[in-house]
Formats: sequence, structure tokens, C-alpha cells
Amino acid sequence: MHMPSITELAQTPLAAQDLQLFAAAVYRQAGVPPADAELAADALVQADLWGHQSHGLLRLGWYYARLRSGAMKGRTHVLTATDAGAIAVLDGNDGVGPVVAQQATQEAVRRARLHGVGIVSVRNSNHFGTCMYFTRMGAQQDCAMLMMSNGGPNMAPWGGLQKKIGTNPWSVAVPAGRHAPMVMDIANSGVARGKIYLADNRHEPIPPHWAVDAQGNPTTDPKEALKGFILPMAGHKGYAIGVMVDVMSGVLSGSGFQDQVHGPYDPVNRSRAGHFIMALDIAAFQPVSEFHARMESYIASLRSVPVAVGHDKVYYPGEIEAEADQRHRGAGLLLPADTLAGLERVGQQAGVRWRDFVRPA
Repeated sequence: MHMPSITELAQTPLAAQDLQLFAAAVYRQAGVPPADAELAADALVQADLWGHQSHGLLRLGWYYARLRSGAMKGRTHVLTATDAGAIAVLDGNDGVGPVVAQQATQEAVRRARLHGVGIVSVRNSNHFGTCMYFTRMGAQQDCAMLMMSNGGPNMAPWGGLQKKIGTNPWSVAVPAGRHAPMVMDIANSGVARGKIYLADNRHEPIPPHWAVDAQGNPTTDPKEALKGFILPMAGHKGYAIGVMVDVMSGVLSGSGFQDQVHGPYDPVNRSRAGHFIMALDIAAFQPVSEFHARMESYIASLRSVPVAVGHDKVYYPGEIEAEADQRHRGAGLLLPADTLAGLERVGQQAGVRWRDFVRPA
């Protein structure tokens, strides 16, 4: 029987469900309980399904290395450090990032049901993937959601030449009636660091406005960019937003901030990442059915404008991801050869034959 090469597999759409089963098996081998392993694997594959491969299975090897070293604990024990009505502070105890984030999201929604607003601050967590994975959870429960997180530094303060600020993403999500939730999920850098890793995996140059090298010169070489600094979006404005996300996520929670935080690329140091999550119960503002109708009207108004040359349609935030998810679930996922090679390596390390899980979509 012919065993396809990595190059051949990179040209073959693969079934997302099988890739998730493989990732979950790797997590279990690292001591993550089955339910938590399934969640962490789903968070990765879902990013690929949305078209955000920078936050997908590309990262599995990094997370596995952190689990093996003990920097991230396989068994997650989230403790309540502060319980103050609408507000809670949770300690993730270095647990698995998506597991901590899901519990924090659920807690914010629960408190919003009781008080109209639920705010959860998280300390000592880990990188959890995309913010929108969790803000969409709350939106699907008829809450308006805000989530932000700090990360390991890869941006210099405006005018400086030393890494101090992470890309520090944030997301806002709301339900949208008969449509998929409206979601914003952005980093405060011009691009997420994972996209530079992805360009490196694909052996592609990066745009000159994404990053500078270690001397502060613009570069299109992803390898030089990773040695240097990612540039903030919108210049000094992105820098300022990144700083405030760090304050709200790290300083306010009692977690790490600036270069006290270590990202998923670091295999041995505690992350000390912090998060800030706010849930607003829409029913406290107006009847939920009325909000859904207003959102449908809002989206219809966006779509009513003439379509510009070079565009197929007007999208609302989150719609591109929703369409990509539907398309990829049916057609399968095409992953770069370097990402597939990385999955093969982590499978060997974990004692999981990844090719036993892989089949064409």
C-alpha cells in the first residue's frame, strides 16, 4: 500500500475531525484528561477551520513541549481567588490555556445572568489560541462579550529597541439573529506572530510592514522578523492599545506583565499570562428577540452598500470565518508541508502514529 509523502499530503484536503482526534491523543499522552484534551484539540482545529492557520495545528508541538517540561500542567485546577458578586478573580495554576479560558468564560456568563454583567480576571494561565473561540461561546448564550489577553513580548515600546509588549489580542462578540455571531478578534500588532511562523513554514516572504529585524530595519524575511520585532498596528495607536491590554490582563489580575510573560514558543518557562473577560447579559438591556432583530437589520444595512471593485461581497466581522468553517468542514483542510512534518514529529514524541488518524476529507 502506498504511503503518501508529506508533500503529497500537503496537496490533499484532510478531514478536520481526524486531525482533532490526533491532537487530542497527543494531549492525553502528555497527561491531559480526555475531556480537556478534546477541548484543547478542538480549539486548535477550529482555528484552522476558520482559516487562521497561524493559531491552528501549527502550534501543537509548542504546547506539547510545554506540557512535557511542566511549564504547562496537564491537569488544570482553577481556583477562585476573589469572589465579589459580578466580579471574580481566578487563578489558573499554570493549567492548559483553553481549559482555563473556557471555565473563565462560563463563569463570566454565569455572573452576567445574576448581575447583568460578569467580569472575570484570570492570573497564571497559559496561551489559549484564538480569543474568538471563547467570545463566540458567550455570544451563543446571548451575551455581548469582551475578552483580552497578554502574551510574551515581541513588540518594542514605541521608539524603542527591546521587546516588552506582546501582540496582546482582544475580541468582541455579539449574537446576530439568524446569522453567525458578529465577532472581532485582533492583535494589536500589525500581524500575529503566528502568521510569521506560518510564512516561514510556507517558505514565503512577509510584507515589509509586518516586522523589523533586530537592528530595527524593515524585512521581508520571516526568519529575520522572528529575531527582531513585530510592528504595532496603526503605529503608536497599536502600541498604546497593546499596553492597555497588558495592564487589564496582567497588572489587574495579579499575573505577569511585559517580559514576565512567556509565550507558547517558550518550552520551559511558566507563562504567567493573564486574561480579562466581560460578559453583558443582553436581556438586561432589552428583550433578546429585539436585539437579534436589530442585529439582522444592522447586517442588512452593511450589505446594502455598493460592492467595490475586487470584492465579491460586503462581509460583517466574523462572517468570513463562519463561511470558511462551513467550507472546510465539507472540503477538508489543506495544511502546509512543514506543519504536517511538525505533526509527524510531535506524534513520534508522544508515541501517537499520526498517519493512523489522517484520511482525505
